[in-house]
Amino acid sequence: MTLKTKIIAGLVAVLIIMQFFGIDKENPSYDVNNDFIAMTNPPEEIAQMIKTSCYDCHSYHTEYPWYTSVAPLSWWIGDHIEEGREHFNLSEWGTYSEKKALHKLEEFYEEVEEGEMPLSSYTLIHGEASLSDEQVEKLVAWVKSLPGEEQD
Repeated sequence: MTLKTKIIAGLVAVLIIMQFFGIDKENPSYDVNNDFIAMTNPPEEIAQMIKTSCYDCHSYHTEYPWYTSVAPLSWWIGDHIEEGREHFNLSEWGTYSEKKALHKLEEFYEEVEEGEMPLSSYTLIHGEASLSDEQVEKLVAWVKSLPGEEQD
């Protein structure tokens, strides 16, 4: 066996072994009364934008496509989801203090307004999650209209 063949065989073996270490794809249970959309009752158009562009990474409504079963890609995606939920979890909205909620709303509209969210790496695969300029304006205006949010 040549060195090149051994290296290729070793890499294939590592890739196969990696597949046994998948991510946890179970969405945690939670109190639906704490959900952002349930609590803020946005217009249907806004609710749909939030569900399509935000909920996969920032809630317990994550849908895991087939490629989340392929390591190491699955690890990267799992880390994004975990990080997204840590920073802003729409399923746990009702558990936030008023101060934290106001801060999260400000971050929410700033990230969307600046084009930072949804992530381009996400919209590359999930084109439906991309927000047009008009959608960004509507979403930001609605978030800013929530009680406690100040207009610019």
